[in-house]
Amino acid sequence: MKKIAQQFGLKELEDVEEVIIRTSEKDIIIKDPQVSTMNMMGQKTWQIVGNEEEVKRTAEISEEDIKVVMEKTGKSEEEAKKAIEECDFDIAEAILKLSE
Repeated sequence: MKKIAQQFGLKELEDVEEVIIRTSEKDIIIKDPQVSTMNMMGQKTWQIVGNEEEVKRTAEISEEDIKVVMEKTGKSEEEAKKAIEECDFDIAEAILKLSE
């Protein structure tokens, strides 16, 4: 079976510790995966086998966003951060919320 796979260009990668797939909302982490790759017509195809763990990504608030909210609302840094987080990082919505 391995010889047939090798004839088709299928190669197993050794010593892979983890594979991370990042999306805008989460990371999918596969620990101790079995990873194979195959090159077909100039395109590399990856096969990953293993157990996944999903980790929700948290966005970071930039200093610039905090300053904008503070300047527009006259609120403190902590109030601005809290509003930005509560508004799912929508700066305009955070400003409106603090301006009410």
